[in-house]
Amino acid sequence: MGLDERLEAIAKVLDQNKAERIEKFNLENSDYMVSGVVVASALADRHLTALIDYLKEALKPIGEEFLHSDVSDEWAAIDLGDILVHIMNEKTRDRYNLEAFLDEFKKRKSIANKRDV
Repeated sequence: MGLDERLEAIAKVLDQNKAERIEKFNLENSDYMVSGVVVASALADRHLTALIDYLKEALKPIGEEFLHSDVSDEWAAIDLGDILVHIMNEKTRDRYNLEAFLDEFKKRKSIANKRDV
């Protein structure tokens, strides 16, 4: 399964379980520390915890392994090796605005790819 399919599988699980504002970032060939990132919003603290459980249950059969997760009431960061999943409440997501940060890596990747052509 390729990176885009793996990112889509993660997004699908989150969507089926009512996560909001799900965004996927394919950062392959960029200078970011992982190849892919998924960012999503949880409706509440308990929902954030439940989303982690749904991901573990759904992703294990397709070979995804949770290497580490760091969880608070506001934010969960899940390390799948070459993919990071961030689930946050809305307030935390708005405060840190990871999407803007990750978009910069996508732009750099795009510019580098154009130079290589």
